Amino acid sequence: MFIQFKREVEATLKKAIEDAGFTVDDLELGISPFADLASTVCYRIASAYKIAPGKAATEIVERINLAREKFIAAVKASGPYINFYASNHFLTTTLRSILEGNLGFDTKEGLVILEHTSANPDGPLHIGHIRNTVIGDTLARILRRAGWQVEVEYYVNDMGRQAAMVVFGLNHFELDRSKKLDHAIADVYIKANRLIEEEPQLKSEVDELIKLNEAGDEAVVSRFREAVSLSLEGTRRSLARLGVDHDLFVWESDFVRSGEVLRVISEIKACESISVFEKEGALMIDLKGAGFDKEFVISRSDGTSIYATRDLAYHRWKAERGDRVVDIFGADHKLISSQLSFILGSLGVKKPEIVIFEFVSLPEGSMSTREGKFISADELIDEVEKRALAEVEKRRDDLSAEKRAEIARAVARGAIRYDIVKVAAEKPTIFDWGSALDFEKQSAPYIQYAHARCCSILRRADLTEGTIDLTSIDLLKADQEVKLIKMLSKFSYLIEDAASSLKPNLLATYAKDLVESFNMFYRDCSVLNAEPKLRSARLALVEATRIILSETLETLGIDALEEM
Repeated sequence: MFIQFKREVEATLKKAIEDAGFTVDDLELGISPFADLASTVCYRIASAYKIAPGKAATEIVERINLAREKFIAAVKASGPYINFYASNHFLTTTLRSILEGNLGFDTKEGLVILEHTSANPDGPLHIGHIRNTVIGDTLARILRRAGWQVEVEYYVNDMGRQAAMVVFGLNHFELDRSKKLDHAIADVYIKANRLIEEEPQLKSEVDELIKLNEAGDEAVVSRFREAVSLSLEGTRRSLARLGVDHDLFVWESDFVRSGEVLRVISEIKACESISVFEKEGALMIDLKGAGFDKEFVISRSDGTSIYATRDLAYHRWKAERGDRVVDIFGADHKLISSQLSFILGSLGVKKPEIVIFEFVSLPEGSMSTREGKFISADELIDEVEKRALAEVEKRRDDLSAEKRAEIARAVARGAIRYDIVKVAAEKPTIFDWGSALDFEKQSAPYIQYAHARCCSILRRADLTEGTIDLTSIDLLKADQEVKLIKMLSKFSYLIEDAASSLKPNLLATYAKDLVESFNMFYRDCSVLNAEPKLRSARLALVEATRIILSETLETLGIDALEEM
């Protein structure tokens, strides 16, 4: 309901500003620690109209009439700030709406195409890939929750040198099919690199594979498809362990076979705003005029295309199908993604919305697939599951071994996802085993435990579905009750904000703040031992908290456990 409250505030404030004789294009409203919503617009008004900001605030507030407003209880000028406070009607409406299943979302018109992970097919996912995966999957969930239709895509690289090195390796070494296939592919890839280091003349064999694959040689194309599919099968199994799936796997080679790559090269050559030149037989774009020091290669001297050109064709295809196109890229793609956006814009193609993330690492150090020094996603998940199981066994020796293992898997998945997504994408981070699995602090288990506690309270109250009593919810006026209801009201607002800004860490922060608010309520307000009417009202608040916690956890891709 917070969105509705904000809309009411916006309409009220806009009218008052106009009545005071001012004109602004931005109300500058935001959440404040001193009010439910506050506006800093008077600073801008002061600059434009040569008036003290405090005087402007007073003049605007004097023109506000709250007689017809449902959700605004009061508005006050505090120096240059205009502070708005929610009404009791807002509180009861919020609680009632949540319990009736109305969380305040509108269906959006249009399709969002979101690409994430798209790892090279040279081995298993590692923790660096996982940050891409978790950010991408969480954003897809947020966008869907906000009402968008979302198609999640994985761009399969079956044309590049990494794929060729895998095919070369399979031509020279036996694949160990006793291993998970992406791990077996990594072994072959590492051996292939070592072989070429020892016998550099074999590099020409790899170059020939690249040429034949692009030329459409049936035997070679089939070999590439088989090799990449083996790696992809293992990747999909790893993604499933994190609760991640893709709607569509788009093969890079399809854009070569269909002629889309040649078409985009032709359009680049014909574009007057793009400067194309040759350098040692390779076709290049001069981007200095656009502020890029590094030129952009379109095709190699032997006539074969490169990944970036095929990516241009892929992005045009996405832009033709989607109303929004979202890419999740690592920091090493910052330059190429900016160049790609500039070229697409020059061709009149819709630019993608790009989320750049810094890298995540483990305290053990850096990882390199080529050197064979990496910690795979599978190893990470195995280790976190082992540690999670130890924590669950300490707490729940009353459960069966099967149930403890089930909870441990859910806790581990949540721990990994939350520890990664809680940090803003643009900040580097280190995955910390201890804090990720801390049941007492700001972690996924901490949030899952709050949901389990809500379930436990409701079980002890012996409430069956549909028996929540709403007749006494207007009794919820204690400080911690009011703070918790207001926090619950902000769920849809935070979802919309995260969907617009493409910042999934906002939802992770909200989850933590919601649990802290619930814990303060539970500490200060007796639920089961309260007098009957207040007990009913507080049980309604616990159920509303359970609903929003469940929705929040699900949107974060974390299991909402009923017991831990």
